[in-house]
Amino acid sequence: MKLENSVALVTGANRGLGRDFAEQLLERGAAKVYATARQPESVDLPGAEVLRLDITDPASIADVAARATDLTLLVNNAGNASFANLVDGDETEIRGQLDVFFWGPLRLVRAFAPILRANGGGGILNINSAMSWVAGGRANAYHVAKAAQWAMTNSVRGELDGQGTHVAGAYFGMTDTGHQDFWTGPLNDAAEIARRTLTACEAGEVEIIPDELGANAKAMLAGPPRVHPTAG
Repeated sequence: MKLENSVALVTGANRGLGRDFAEQLLERGAAKVYATARQPESVDLPGAEVLRLDITDPASIADVAARATDLTLLVNNAGNASFANLVDGDETEIRGQLDVFFWGPLRLVRAFAPILRANGGGGILNINSAMSWVAGGRANAYHVAKAAQWAMTNSVRGELDGQGTHVAGAYFGMTDTGHQDFWTGPLNDAAEIARRTLTACEAGEVEIIPDELGANAKAMLAGPPRVHPTAG
């Protein structure tokens, strides 16, 4: 899909990858970018239209959908990270990961699918993770939620094909968004990941893998199940 003259909405656009996506969409000629966050005052991006959005709150999603009726591209980027495991982790944290990475993006898809259809089809870009495909030791709640988002992305793609909506997912490893103090391994450059992802989306790719770790994680699906502790 063409990004020039598109009308995009980016969740979690107040920092990190979300801000990079919103900024680069403007640089690529988007006619409008809705930059959303739970705390809209934290969004500092010239040229963007800022909206409050809590992706875990159905009422907040409905309010934004009522405002952004000209949308042609939905970028599901917002998220957080939990180090909860499944056997002994806090169930509230496990549910929280599913709310952020499965239910929130799905509710946004459901809210905007009719709008995208009315505006010619458009596209949906789900920002996912290499951990959709591998377990991660201390972060299995995150892994399960990201695996659910991967499955949701593939399912929605088939359901929305008939209305001409391009549905893509991006899968990559640990990326420098300014909140990885705990991490001692290599970090992707967030702006570069955003650039590669948007270029691939515009080229029509549906499964976007912009780094080596994402490619390695996908390749592991063909082998026996195992833990891959360095996935991000």
